[in-house]
Amino acid sequence: MGRKVILAVCSLNQWALDFTENAKRIIDSIAIAKQKGATLRSGPELEICGYGCADHFLEGDTYLHSWEMLTQILKNPACQDIIVDVGMPVMHKNVAYNCRVIFYNKNILLIRPKMMLCDDGCYRESRWFTAWKREREVEDYYLPRMLREVTGQSTVPIGDGVIATLDTCFAPEICEELWNPKSRHIDLALDGVEIIMNGSGSYHQLRKIYTRVDLVKSATYKGGGVYMFSNLIGCDGERVFYDGGSMISVNGQIVAEGPQFTLDEVCVTTATVDLEDVRSYKYGIRSRSEVAARSKPFPRIQVDYALSNREDDNLLRASSPIQFTLLPAAEEIRLGPAIWMWDYLRRSAQGGFFLPLSGGIDSSATACLVASMCHMVVEAVSSGRRSVLSDIQRIVGQPDYVPKDPRELANRIFTTCYMGSENSSNETRNRSAQLANQIGSYHLSISIDTAVAAVLKIFSTAVNMVPKFRAHGGSLRENLAMQNVQARVRMVLAYLFAQLSLWARGRSGGLLVLGSANVDESLRGYMTKYDCSSADINPIGGISKTDLRTFVNHCRERFGFSSLESIYHAPPTAELEPLSDGELAQTDEQDMGMTYEELSVYGKLRKQQACGPYSMFCKLLHLSNNKHSPEEIAEKVKLFFQLYAINRHKMTVLTPSYHAESYSPDDNRFDQRQFLYNVKWPWQFHRIDEEAKKMGQVLKLREPGSMEEGNANDVDSDTGASPRLVINTAPKDSVNASVSSPMGVTVSLSSQLALLRNGNGTITTSSPRQILQSTPALAGRYVPLQPHQVQQLQLQQQAQFLQSLSAAQQLSQLSVPVSFSKVGKAGPPAIASVAANGAPTSESSGSNSAEYIVNRVPGSDNTVLLSSGRYATIDPSMLGPINALMAVANQRPLPTPEPERTTAGRQPSAQSLALPTPASDPPKKKRRRKAVEKPAADAEGGKGKAAEKGSNSGKKALPEKAAKARSESASVLEGLAKKVRRNSLDVQAGDKGMPVLMKEGEGKQPVLV
Repeated sequence: MGRKVILAVCSLNQWALDFTENAKRIIDSIAIAKQKGATLRSGPELEICGYGCADHFLEGDTYLHSWEMLTQILKNPACQDIIVDVGMPVMHKNVAYNCRVIFYNKNILLIRPKMMLCDDGCYRESRWFTAWKREREVEDYYLPRMLREVTGQSTVPIGDGVIATLDTCFAPEICEELWNPKSRHIDLALDGVEIIMNGSGSYHQLRKIYTRVDLVKSATYKGGGVYMFSNLIGCDGERVFYDGGSMISVNGQIVAEGPQFTLDEVCVTTATVDLEDVRSYKYGIRSRSEVAARSKPFPRIQVDYALSNREDDNLLRASSPIQFTLLPAAEEIRLGPAIWMWDYLRRSAQGGFFLPLSGGIDSSATACLVASMCHMVVEAVSSGRRSVLSDIQRIVGQPDYVPKDPRELANRIFTTCYMGSENSSNETRNRSAQLANQIGSYHLSISIDTAVAAVLKIFSTAVNMVPKFRAHGGSLRENLAMQNVQARVRMVLAYLFAQLSLWARGRSGGLLVLGSANVDESLRGYMTKYDCSSADINPIGGISKTDLRTFVNHCRERFGFSSLESIYHAPPTAELEPLSDGELAQTDEQDMGMTYEELSVYGKLRKQQACGPYSMFCKLLHLSNNKHSPEEIAEKVKLFFQLYAINRHKMTVLTPSYHAESYSPDDNRFDQRQFLYNVKWPWQFHRIDEEAKKMGQVLKLREPGSMEEGNANDVDSDTGASPRLVINTAPKDSVNASVSSPMGVTVSLSSQLALLRNGNGTITTSSPRQILQSTPALAGRYVPLQPHQVQQLQLQQQAQFLQSLSAAQQLSQLSVPVSFSKVGKAGPPAIASVAANGAPTSESSGSNSAEYIVNRVPGSDNTVLLSSGRYATIDPSMLGPINALMAVANQRPLPTPEPERTTAGRQPSAQSLALPTPASDPPKKKRRRKAVEKPAADAEGGKGKAAEKGSNSGKKALPEKAAKARSESASVLEGLAKKVRRNSLDVQAGDKGMPVLMKEGEGKQPVLV
């Protein structure tokens, strides 16, 4: 009993509606498969008529001619003794289906309609076909009379069935069914089908092959089996290009790989598979067996034939797993568009290509693609591809011509022309000439100034006005019109030279005009309607500027085109405006108002993620918030959509382009949208403005700059401390600047206060621990400062603030006294303080000293001088949060603030604000403070005097005491100013680092350093 089978997959370069040649290629592939020993051959989707028939599928002739071609294939001797699977359209009960037809020795075994149609991207299958709706059901299909004479059958099965041979079971799956989340191969594999054949029409798209390979491998990885993937190759008459890449996978591993990009029209790839390997893999997965045991059966069509019917079965070696070849994007660009152009050239009966070569990166990339095509043709001819040789001989009109040198071939079929003007630079002229010489094209250099002047003369004569460039005093409309007339004159001249260049050289035929507008420019509309972007075909119209730059650099290395070095580094420019002192005055990105990288992002969001203006803005907030504010992002999005809407009409006349990018704006089929828009997008932009305003308000509640969150589990290697929250502020912000030290990065007081704000901007009344517990997000990123870190920070702030002040100015900062109170008992360690009269005080042994606000810096609402000589940044309205800050910094509960006393009917001024006294102060201190505040008349007038009288006399005495305190504290304030300057100099010197205000002595109280 045999168990090894040889299977064949095919890639065919079919042409829509070219029935005769299509059938010939199918027959050739069957013959090659038989020569390689295959007993089962599978081909690509709709291979008889060609996949790209489009609305021709609505014509009865397409179905008639497909049956006629199938009749010829069935009768051909080369198609006997092998099971063949071909693709064609079938009309059943007046319903059109995309079908696979499986036959053996002139007998049709099964017609299998497609059950899942593809309607995304460039596909529109439901426009022409209907999906088969009934799973696991077949019925009779009545064959046309022409088939009955050949097969001897009047009816054959049509529907969702499988084929059972003497040794195995196989079934077809069609293209989209592999990509669907509920792929048919899952149910087929569970019902015992061991070989699945997929006929596909999967077009090329940059980097798509990665996904395709993963799908084919995964189709047999979970359930085991053999998967045969056959794909089209070449240009069948559409904008898309089929890249081949047929393959065979066994049990989740690729064992055979067909060519991806080739000039061959027929490619057959075979693999030898041991069916016992498939079976052991399947029943080795126990969970699969449990599910398969309750699987519903498919209708089986029996055939008296064995795929493994060979005498030398045991001598066959099963194909080993291989690594599928995945090409980089630059290599895909070099090969795909080149073959697409070759197919278009040989099937259009033209004599070559004409390209306006400007010396920029886009036209240079197009020229490189033609050069790549010439290299591929020469290589194919040298390797004996007779079909390629026949085509090139017909193109050049010489039956005995044999190309041996790519440059010589380029000179025959490729004409380039530099169309300069008075606005063109010598650099671009020289670059185009150098590249044309290295490629080998027939190069021309002309001036279009005469033609432009003639067109402008006609206009000026008619309206008696002369338009001017903006550089010469013209308006924006004049400037744009002056640029457009140059571009459109180039298009007219391009077609004139394309028609007559070969005539001037004594050869027959004409040239195809090549365009060179990339996908990003088309998306933005940055091109003149009916300028050089209007051409016969555009090989780079579906490729982004970023990928084109990579491709140009790739060509420089592969082909040795040294001129591409300067082209690669040159700024993109249309050269349509006057030069400024011989230098460029115009660049593409400046004209567009956005970069090519930004355009690529906009295009992918618009097409791939289906974003309108509002959705794009919301997504860009997350992508760009480190670079741009919400308002800037909103303006960029609105600018893009305005320009997109204004220029969308240009897509209706866009040159047929090679489809390579998933966000192409091609209006033909891929990107079907209106071309008349309200360019103001009133409601969409209104929603963007609302959201930008809201996000801006949210960001204002945060500290200016970016916030980096460290891992809470990370530990500083030097100190063992957890990483600190980093808030980067502008260097010019001397008050709020952050400080980096060996102990980590600390933040400003105002930064910490911002963390205590609620979402609406008000100050929270909760304790710091309550805040951290109730707000996990805050707790995750907030690390409290230690007292010594606060001291270091304030010293640094002090030094930065006083750096630009003179000694007199520094002293003047201390000349306006304000009211004060002290931080509570649980505050920081003992620090020098200033009493009510301005004199320094020290607390009694065993108690903590207090630190006072002694002055508010004139001209500042949030900077105060502390009694220690340090500066702090506060909000005058944040007396409660100041205590909250100190509590968080010292890891203690919030003190209860004591309301400040004011005169009747008056609110405290900004200068009189001070820290509240904690409720936890000892009663003795409270009584002592009240005694100080009692009027002096109480003591002088005796115990019997009324309180009111004492109060009134106290009011008179207070100004005198304040004046006396100011006069007595002059020396103290001067000493304090010297201390401030000394601290500043120490910090600036950098040799002492951040000074520590306190130190602990053994068995001693904290003292000043």
